[in-house]
Amino acid sequence: MAADTSKPLFPAAPHTSLLPSHGNPNRVSPEASYWRNFRSSELVTGSNYPVTHLTFSPAHAKPTLAAVCFSTVQLFTGDPLAPRPKISVTKDFVYSPSFRSDGALLAAGDIKGVVRVFRVDKPTSGPLRTLRAHSAETRVVRYPVAGGDKIHLITAGDDALLAYWDVPSETPVFTIPAAHRDYIRAGAPSPADHNLFVTGSYDHSVKLWDARTGKAPSLSFSNGAPVESVLFLPSGGLLATAGGNMVKIWDVIGGGRLVHSVESHVKTVMALALGKMGTTGETRLLSAGSDGYVKSFDYGELKITHSMRYPKQLLSVACSPCGTVLVAGSSKGDIFVRRRKKATEEEEQGGRKVVSGVFDWTSPKPEKQALKPSYYRYFSRGQNEKPKQGDFVIERPKKVKIAEHDKLLRKFRHKDALVSALAKNNPRSVVAVMEELVARRKLVRCIGNLDVDELGFLLEFLHRNATLPRYARLLLGVANKVLEMRVEDIRSDGKLRGYIRNLKRMVVEEIQIQHTLQGIQGMISPMLALASR
Repeated sequence: MAADTSKPLFPAAPHTSLLPSHGNPNRVSPEASYWRNFRSSELVTGSNYPVTHLTFSPAHAKPTLAAVCFSTVQLFTGDPLAPRPKISVTKDFVYSPSFRSDGALLAAGDIKGVVRVFRVDKPTSGPLRTLRAHSAETRVVRYPVAGGDKIHLITAGDDALLAYWDVPSETPVFTIPAAHRDYIRAGAPSPADHNLFVTGSYDHSVKLWDARTGKAPSLSFSNGAPVESVLFLPSGGLLATAGGNMVKIWDVIGGGRLVHSVESHVKTVMALALGKMGTTGETRLLSAGSDGYVKSFDYGELKITHSMRYPKQLLSVACSPCGTVLVAGSSKGDIFVRRRKKATEEEEQGGRKVVSGVFDWTSPKPEKQALKPSYYRYFSRGQNEKPKQGDFVIERPKKVKIAEHDKLLRKFRHKDALVSALAKNNPRSVVAVMEELVARRKLVRCIGNLDVDELGFLLEFLHRNATLPRYARLLLGVANKVLEMRVEDIRSDGKLRGYIRNLKRMVVEEIQIQHTLQGIQGMISPMLALASR
């Protein structure tokens, strides 16, 4: 029967199930997808002065932003943010606006050290209260955020003065002069207790204060660099600090223990903020640096999850409480806004989400497989971990490299050990091997077992080192023993006789030197005896 030639013997293309499965190279993580879903825009400030501080109101239903531009505090409200009337604080620079916990009042400091409190709903009506205690720039103004405290205010500045105010009476509850040894440029209230707050200074120190005790800090530790910003994490037990190009996480409850440090920026980190992810409800630590980057840090897993690039140097950053608006202030007066896109359609279809008619194929984060004692990784875990501050490190003993003659001695190959040491031509090692052979009572036997070439190595070594004061006592005795035991071999070999002549000449020269030294000693001894009377 003839074969059917209309069909090829092998298929032209393999079946799709036989092809190797490759992951999508363009697939991004859910975290990156979240931050990339923000639309970029810019707020018009009408000023070229640096935007040193940004803060959102914690209580308003719609995002309410306060931004410092030179002598005014500009308010923006709504989604998208729309400008409101400005708060004219002073005729000079303004710093550190802070909303009260209910969002009704806003306080800000100025370059002369005066702190003013304004109503947010009536920004043009003038200050309600004026607080005067500082003699220099007031760079830290903070309302407590826990416990619904509405009457107290924390201020600090370049005069290193720390003040805790009773706002209605315009009087300080207490003041601490020289709270730090340099400018105080950072401060934050605790989200767990309205009596606790922290300050950071250019003297590299971070101090935790308790308003109930007042004068002395409850905790103090060094950040290792000038502190630009401090921020409590939501639990209140962890504290984030920014200094230099590093962000560090500290355990406040554990006495200021360093938990983690991340060097993610190229230049100085200027500001820290907390950002809430609207999809999962998780909180991320945001850091803005003068390198033009905003970094998102997952402090639960201790890793950077996303980076956002801006065209100018950044001095401030803030995120709305609902997590839909992210703002960053530049050194040239720009306020960059990123607003999360609103999903027109979101449906769950077998684990896939449809957002704006486009499928999001990002898979959930795979669960880590539990380690079992039957796995190799179970026994090798933790070997690459770096020690943390305060850990007791047990160093692995260094491997000692054993010389060849020591290995031979361990194997009781005494003659080979002596020959190996002679071949290295190291007097210290040769003498050590000889002393070990003397202790084992094997040196005489080794000398008797040496062949002519090996005996030549020994005589050459004796010629070079027998007259050295350090080794003379042992080596001259060895030379005498060689002459007694191997006299026949020496007479029959001209090369060995040459070594003996050289050795004899060296001994004669050494004896002459000793006679000369004895004569000199005889001349000096009477002179020393007379001098000592």
